[in-house]
Amino acid sequence: MKEINTAYLTCPIRNVIDRFGDKWSLLILYHLHQGGTLRFGQIYHEMTDVSQKMLSAKLKDLERDGLVHRKAYPEIPPRVEYRLTPLGESLMPHVEGLIGWAKEHFQEVTGGKVIVK
Repeated sequence: MKEINTAYLTCPIRNVIDRFGDKWSLLILYHLHQGGTLRFGQIYHEMTDVSQKMLSAKLKDLERDGLVHRKAYPEIPPRVEYRLTPLGESLMPHVEGLIGWAKEHFQEVTGGKVIVK
């Protein structure tokens, strides 16, 4: 059996990036950063290849982690809005840096091919 280094298990990079490092979470954060306060339907409309179930789950995860604020209004039909928290906003300069790097190196990394999963 392989011995696991406990420092690895508590690594900030591993534990923090795991919370929002998937493609859906990063796209949600990006759209909220660009659009400000958005309703679920607006985010869903922008992210054409995500299912409603996945979007809902990722929004809940981002809310749990303190990156997104959810506000529900007691109306019929229900209205729910999402926006970045100050913690989420503090992440965005770093995400924008990653987006810039991805645009700059897209051809090198992907060979220009887009993979749809």
